[in-house]
Formats: sequence, structure tokens, C-alpha cells
Amino acid sequence: MKAVVLLSGGLDSSTTCAMASDMGYDIHALTILYGQTHKKEVRSAGRVGSSLGVLEHRVIELPVGMFSKSALTGDLAIPMDRDISDETNIPDTYVPARNLVFLSIASAWAEALDADAIFIGATAMDYSGYPDCRPEFISSFYETLRLATRKGIEGVPIKVKAPLLHMTKDQIILKGLELGLDHSLTWSCYSGGDKACGRCDSCLFRLKGFEKAGMKDPLEYE
Repeated sequence: MKAVVLLSGGLDSSTTCAMASDMGYDIHALTILYGQTHKKEVRSAGRVGSSLGVLEHRVIELPVGMFSKSALTGDLAIPMDRDISDETNIPDTYVPARNLVFLSIASAWAEALDADAIFIGATAMDYSGYPDCRPEFISSFYETLRLATRKGIEGVPIKVKAPLLHMTKDQIILKGLELGLDHSLTWSCYSGGDKACGRCDSCLFRLKGFEKAGMKDPLEYE
């Protein structure tokens, strides 16, 4: 079996990659540069991919300015010390239609590879309220893929797998540990400094997850 795995280098996508490998898939990892303000997570993706023995790892860059109006692309300030339990407002770290675009690119490569599945590390439990991390979106994208590809029309549609969708951050951390994922290779912080900031949403979710899992995060924090 072959799979394209969207690998950002963060905790969620790295665990997803480990799970896909454990399921027996040959992994073709895909990392996408979309104008994010730092490349630290991208370097982590390379290290994670190597540690998990992926068959191939491609890094592609989208046109500058394709994504904007996001704190992750430098257009807005990164929210700090936010109440991460508040899912009523979509935060400024939302990148417009990012998962929709990423899955579309992954779909094209997956069909060219005659791959069986695409994996994405979306989670609807401990997340920032992003609309493209919801189960409804994943289901609708699979249906679109079934209708829009040759494999789908021929009755062998590419599966869209989001194995973390209903897992909490501590469950994700423990699953990674079970599969031998080295958490020190991953990077979650939106700021991208020498040390993780410990104050952005991603750091707060990560720290909360390690605390609930009864473990110490191997990353250094400011």
C-alpha cells in the first residue's frame, strides 16, 4: 500500500505519519511551504521523516502571497496567552483554506503515484476552532475526491484518512510514544525562535497535552 502523508513537522502530523507507517503504508511525505514566517517546523519534518524511514519526502513551495491575512504568514500578530478553551472565535492563526489546498495538492500526487490513501493530521478535539479541521470537512473532501479523480470514477477512490480526528492531545502524545516517535524532533511553536515560546495556542495545547499525559515535553521553552 502507498500513501501520501501531509507532514508539517508538528506533533499531530508527525504522529499521523508514524500511524500510517504502522498501518503498513509506504510513505510519500509532503511538506508545503505556504509563506509561513519561519522554517523551523519544515526542518523538523525532514528529521521526523528520516526517523520514520519514509520512502520519499518532497518539499514544495507555493507562490509568495498566496495565503495572507494570517498570523502564521506575518500579516497579523500571533495571539499570545489566549484562552484555548474558547472555540467560538476563529483565531488569527487560521490560514485561509489551507487544508483544502494542501489536500488538493496531495490528491494530485496521490493519484499520480496510484496511492491508496492520503493522511492528514487534523484533529477536532484539542484545536483552535479551525473550520478545515472538522469531521464534516474531511468527509466532504473524500466525496469530492471520489467524484473528481479517475481512480474515484473507476471505483477505487483514494481514501482520506485523519486518524487523529477524535483524539485529544494527550492521547496523540501517548500514541506517538507507543509507536516510537521521538517527540524531541517535532516542532509546534508558531513563533519559531531558538526555544518554543510557551505562549501561542500551539504551545499551550502541546504543554497541556504533555501535562495530561503525565510526561515532560522534551522541547525547551523560553
